[in-house]
Amino acid sequence: MNYPVLTTLILAPLAGAALLAFLPRENRKELRLGALFVTVFVFLLSIPLWTRFRTGSAEMQFVESRAWIPALGVTYKLGVDGISVLLVLLTTLLMPVCVLASWNITDRAREYFASFLVLESAMIGAFSALDLLLFYVFWEAMLIPMLLLIGVWGGPRRVYAALKFFLYTVVGSLPMFIAILYLYFAAGVNSFDAEKISAALQTSPLESGPARLCFLAFALAFAVKVPLFPLHTWLPDAHVEAPTAGSVILAGVLLKMGTYGFLRFAVPLFPDAAAHYLPWIVALAVIGIIYGSLMCLAQEDMKKLIAYSSVAHLGFVVLGMFSFTEMGVSGAVLQMVNHGVSTGALFLCVGVLYERRHTRLLDDFGGIAKIMPGFAVVLVLVTLSSIGLPGTNGFVGEFLILLGSFEASKWPAILAATGVVLGAAYMLWMVQKVLFGKILHEENEHLGDMHGREWAALVPLLFLVFAIGLFPNAFLSRVAPSVRKLNSQVHEALLKSRAVEEPR
Repeated sequence: MNYPVLTTLILAPLAGAALLAFLPRENRKELRLGALFVTVFVFLLSIPLWTRFRTGSAEMQFVESRAWIPALGVTYKLGVDGISVLLVLLTTLLMPVCVLASWNITDRAREYFASFLVLESAMIGAFSALDLLLFYVFWEAMLIPMLLLIGVWGGPRRVYAALKFFLYTVVGSLPMFIAILYLYFAAGVNSFDAEKISAALQTSPLESGPARLCFLAFALAFAVKVPLFPLHTWLPDAHVEAPTAGSVILAGVLLKMGTYGFLRFAVPLFPDAAAHYLPWIVALAVIGIIYGSLMCLAQEDMKKLIAYSSVAHLGFVVLGMFSFTEMGVSGAVLQMVNHGVSTGALFLCVGVLYERRHTRLLDDFGGIAKIMPGFAVVLVLVTLSSIGLPGTNGFVGEFLILLGSFEASKWPAILAATGVVLGAAYMLWMVQKVLFGKILHEENEHLGDMHGREWAALVPLLFLVFAIGLFPNAFLSRVAPSVRKLNSQVHEALLKSRAVEEPR
């Protein structure tokens, strides 16, 4: 099987979006089935990324490289390693789930599903691009379909949320673009290839001032997308106003673009600068964990509560990444996947309730475990995975992050551990308010339990909750070599910088 896997995964959703354009708007059933077929087909095409991946290698695999704009040194170069392969697979898995969650979309269904397919193409491209300019193209391309999904098919304040999302992302991304251009000229390799630039910078490092500015430019773009405190304020609005499937893909994949960007570009290109700003980034991560958790306790809207929980969970990921220990970084990569699975499932559960009651306020529920027992089981299981119950996916990721962070620095890990306690508090409080107690509202007495389409969307995620929790090594074995390579780059750079400073 020698076909270009990554290019196929990028082009197949675009071809599907083009085919949907030929279907009449009135044929909603055909549009839904067409979008589902395309996303399932793309997922099946992505399976070789798992089955053919060499687990003992830290090198890029499934590499495709050809000249794109030779005069400028721009290459169409794709590849994945242990860090990115899981995120590509998560993307292809969540897209059919999102289509199933969008089954009742009737307004401009053709444009809606086409936007999702274009978004899938851009996300896969961003996770697999190895040329800095190509990465930037995919990075910006994600913005347009997500802007449309929030601004056209969102809630009452959708235009405000969409514009806020757009402005934060664009303002954060422009300095990164300037830094990419600076690297092109400063590295002297006449190429935007990230590996060539990195090799050139290892031979002839930038001075500390320009290197730190470039790192901050990349870090700003990625911190906005994470989102890292205090750049998080766009996220709750975007989640609350986005349609259910938009929230699933935003939490499941788009937020990971920020954490992935740190690991793929910001840290490897500027390891000295990353080490210099490490205390500040760790501090912001810990603040985000505690702040996000406390904000969850103050929410009345179920969807907004889950949105703020993402700020806390992604704070854990950043903390693990900047521990620069094998356990911490491996746990961070795994937790990216875990968050996409668990929080994506939580947003699907919110969508199940909203379709029946057209409200997300916690006080509008209560006692529905008696009326919707199947839903109650799913919500409890997903909640337990989100708070890191042993045996579920969340436990493995958080445990490794805390161990790695404690090895690097004790106090940040101790403070972050309070987020685990707070996480259990706000998630179990949410479950108690929604599922248990007396039925206080007459409308809740006639709610129907989950049906086949909703089970089809949630069962794959429930499977991953326990597959990752019980067999974590199947996933960590793919991640570990790439993490060791990244950490060795950082530690080598630190040793060189200290050797230069000591004679002074």
